[in-house]
Amino acid sequence: MKIDLPEKETVYRQNRHGLEAFHLDLWLILLLLALSALGSVVVYSASGGDTEMLMRHIIRLGIAFGIMVLFAQIPPNQLRIHTPWVFAVVIVMLIAVFLFGDMGKGAQRWLDLGVIRFQPSEIMKVALPLMLAWLFAQNSLPPPAKHLILGLGLIALTAGLIILQPDLGTAILIAASGLFVIFFAGLSWRWIFSTVVIVIGSLPVIWHFYMYDYQKQRVLTFLNPESDPLGSGYHIIQSKIAIGSGGLEGKGFMGSSQAHLDFLPESTTDFIFSVMAEEFGLIGVAVLLTLYLLVIARGLYIAAQAQDNFARLTSASLVMTLFIYVFVNIGMVSGLLPVVGLPLPLMSYGGSSMVTLMVSFGLLMSFHTHKRLLSPNH
Repeated sequence: MKIDLPEKETVYRQNRHGLEAFHLDLWLILLLLALSALGSVVVYSASGGDTEMLMRHIIRLGIAFGIMVLFAQIPPNQLRIHTPWVFAVVIVMLIAVFLFGDMGKGAQRWLDLGVIRFQPSEIMKVALPLMLAWLFAQNSLPPPAKHLILGLGLIALTAGLIILQPDLGTAILIAASGLFVIFFAGLSWRWIFSTVVIVIGSLPVIWHFYMYDYQKQRVLTFLNPESDPLGSGYHIIQSKIAIGSGGLEGKGFMGSSQAHLDFLPESTTDFIFSVMAEEFGLIGVAVLLTLYLLVIARGLYIAAQAQDNFARLTSASLVMTLFIYVFVNIGMVSGLLPVVGLPLPLMSYGGSSMVTLMVSFGLLMSFHTHKRLLSPNH
């Protein structure tokens, strides 16, 4: 039986690199493992040497990596076929959360199915970019105006349902992931300018009618944390003290006085970057940012090499969502952005957000390693 050239190249590539037989990308795997190892070290230190927390963190990492491998096996053609159904199911879940979701820490964000309790908004971080990429890939790019309007409507619907929980941070992140798809689809500057004007014009409406008091206080604290140094501005001030006191080389492993003396809130999750900066200094921060930069660069390379518009748009959006995670978290703990409660990817202690992130990487690897088996659409 005659094998055409793309199939021969696929067989050759799989024989040459064992990881490709499992649809995994070697460079991404190494970078993700390096970030995970560094994160585990900082989590252990931030927890004050809590071995049980470290073991839970490592177990969650193992589960997340396993899920990444599973999603890497899904052929992009099958993913594309089922994308609208997945998106519809997640929308129904978000509506169910609004109607009868579980409460926790003053917010209604969880669905309890008996055997599992989860946040559908986490799934939407992947489902929305997939849906918009599926929509725009139906035609040549840039997409027609009707598809752009429909895409903006889907973003507004999704973000609105999540804001109602309330979870403004996640809503902003998901909306950004959708807007990235629209941007990479070839959105004209006229549309970009119009959107910026609309967003700026709607800020007073959002402030007065859609933001809760604690969210408004976060913005006011961001603008002037010293106005209430022992109240709402306390945590940001302590975070900046931790970052600044690290200096060039840091205080060393387990040397974070801000975390160990409980000056920092959520030192193992939202504010873990502050612990990292205090203990490992500017050198450690530079290493961390370099690792993130390499992951983003590799992801954008995969997006650029994608074989069709669906894979290209989804890959680019998922990679830029990682960038938003990193940018917002570091900006938040440095006092450059309001506190919105987003973890630092692969560094913070956590479960659901880590799994969602690894699903994204699994899809990236699937697009990259399956591409020679696909017939190009555009």
